[in-house]
Amino acid sequence: MSELEQLTLGLTQAGDCSYLPKESERLLVIYPNQQLNSYIYQQLMERGFRRGGNDAYRPHCEQCRACQSIRIKVNDFEASKSQKRVISKNKHIRTQWVTAPSQDYFPLYSKYISLRHQTGTMFPPQVSALETFTQCDWLNIGFLESYIDDQLIGVAVTDILGNGLSAVYTFFDPDFEQFSLGKLHILRQIEQCKQLNLEYLYLGFQIDDCDAMNYKQQYRPNERFIDNRWIKYKN
Repeated sequence: MSELEQLTLGLTQAGDCSYLPKESERLLVIYPNQQLNSYIYQQLMERGFRRGGNDAYRPHCEQCRACQSIRIKVNDFEASKSQKRVISKNKHIRTQWVTAPSQDYFPLYSKYISLRHQTGTMFPPQVSALETFTQCDWLNIGFLESYIDDQLIGVAVTDILGNGLSAVYTFFDPDFEQFSLGKLHILRQIEQCKQLNLEYLYLGFQIDDCDAMNYKQQYRPNERFIDNRWIKYKN
C-alpha cells in the first residue's frame, strides 16, 4: 500500500459557501496533518488538493462542481496582449525570490486587508491569519517580493513542489494598484517556475461564476482538474 493510500480522510460538515451565494460547501481533508510531507503533498496537488496552513483539502460538495483546480504548464503559456502590457509597464519593479518571510510582511498585509477586503473573512487583519499562508511544518515555501527602489510593495507566497510552484496568496500595497500587481505577480511566478526548471504553476481553484475567483482562466492555455483528470483549456 502506498503512502497516499494510507492517508486518513475526513469530511467537514456542510456550511455556507465562501464564493457562491445560496450554495453549501464541504471539504475533503487529510487528517491528521502529521501524515503529510512534501512528496505526498505533490501527489495530492496532482489530484486537485490545496494547502491551508498545515492542512490539505479539496472541495467535496454534493450538488456543486464549480471549484476546479487550475494550473499553468509554464512552457506552453502564451501571454496575451494585455499581459504583455503589464510586463512592459512594470520593468521598473524589482522582484526577488527568497525562502524566509520578513517582519515587513505584516504591515503590508495589514494595509492590503484593511483597504481592499474590509467586508471579507480576514478583516480585521491578524498575524495568525498571515501565518497560515507563510508557515507550514512539512513544506518549503518561497516568497516572491516586489520592490520599487527599496520599498516593499508586494509579496506572492508560493509553495515549492517537486514539479512546480503553487500560488498560495498575494498581497500588495493598494497605493500601487495602478501597476496591476496581482497580475504581475502571477506572470513573474510563471517566470520563476521557468528559472527553477519546474513544469507547472498551480493557481488554486478556478470558479467561473465567482467574480473574485474567475480571473485565473485568463492565463492560457491552462489545465483544470475535472472528473479526476487534468483537461487542457485554450479559450
